[in-house]
Amino acid sequence: MNSALAEEQREQRCMSQALALASKGLYTTRPNPRVGCVIVLGDEVVGEGWHEWAGESHAEIMALEQAGRRASGAEVFVTLEPCSHTGRTGPCVDSLIRAGVKRVVAAMLDPNPKISGQGVETLRAAGIDVDVGIGSVEAHKLNEGFVKRMETGRPLVRVKVAATLDGRTAAMDGSSQWITSEAARQDVHRLRARSCALVTGIGTVIEDDPRLNARVDEPLAPSLRVVLDGNARLEPGAAIFSVPGPVLIVTSGKDPYDYIFDSRTECMRMTGADGRVDLSGLVELLGQRGCNDILVEAGAGVSGAFMAAGLVDEIVTYNSPDVLGSSGRGMFVVRGIRSMKDRIRYEILDVGRIGPDIKVIYRPIRDGSE
Repeated sequence: MNSALAEEQREQRCMSQALALASKGLYTTRPNPRVGCVIVLGDEVVGEGWHEWAGESHAEIMALEQAGRRASGAEVFVTLEPCSHTGRTGPCVDSLIRAGVKRVVAAMLDPNPKISGQGVETLRAAGIDVDVGIGSVEAHKLNEGFVKRMETGRPLVRVKVAATLDGRTAAMDGSSQWITSEAARQDVHRLRARSCALVTGIGTVIEDDPRLNARVDEPLAPSLRVVLDGNARLEPGAAIFSVPGPVLIVTSGKDPYDYIFDSRTECMRMTGADGRVDLSGLVELLGQRGCNDILVEAGAGVSGAFMAAGLVDEIVTYNSPDVLGSSGRGMFVVRGIRSMKDRIRYEILDVGRIGPDIKVIYRPIRDGSE
């Protein structure tokens, strides 16, 4: 093996280790990105860290503290460009410069257009070698919601649907427990855990009375649960209030609730041009509040409305090998589609098996491109 190839493989291994560390913050870092860092001196890892909670030490700081004096002359592999600004913590570039590291390898630049590249420039101005790009695809995937919010101001919107082989989400009598397997349901809980906000409709709350929380055996920051309740029908005794975490109720009608919810619950009215809840305005608002990823778990009407509004970035379906027949409930109700030219087109990103079920991830085809 030639030396250049060996060096490339070494760098990839170091970045893979940093990415694995970053993934430990999958459920806890919001609204911040998931970031991992490995400090290497020669062939030895002398420090490692990851960003665990918003407001606490960044990955580079944790790794530097572990490395101590051995950070001097070392290489730093980090999944995101080190920050050059002061937020709730100080700039990581200053700490790296003071530690005397000789090289920084970042998987990707900071996606915030206002500061992207500034960390790299500061490090290079201090005489530190900087390379960017190793592991960029994996780093972007780990923080795709954060990247979208930084670039557009809006979070990434996923719609999740559990259905049968023939695309039915419930039987004719409305029963739907359980369409998919325990393995698929656990995967949904992991999907919830990584989402900043979980959105459902009042119809789902009335029929299924979900808690809409993530049940995983790992530390997690609670997601914001959002209920679209156009005509203010949500009752204080709903199961969504039986577990910790903030709740946002969004109405569109004129009639207020005639009862008071608890202190963690916020109510607001957002009325669109059609008299329904303004979904586009809601997504914009959640982005302004620091939400990176929104997971929509709702009935066919709400899911279809997000699709029709062009707000969906990804659809995740779980299909069981069962048939409920034509009288069962469909996956989406989308208004305005009358012919093939009106169809909303998607491409398949991934297909996998979870227990007896099939999980498929779709992405919309924008601007008619294949």
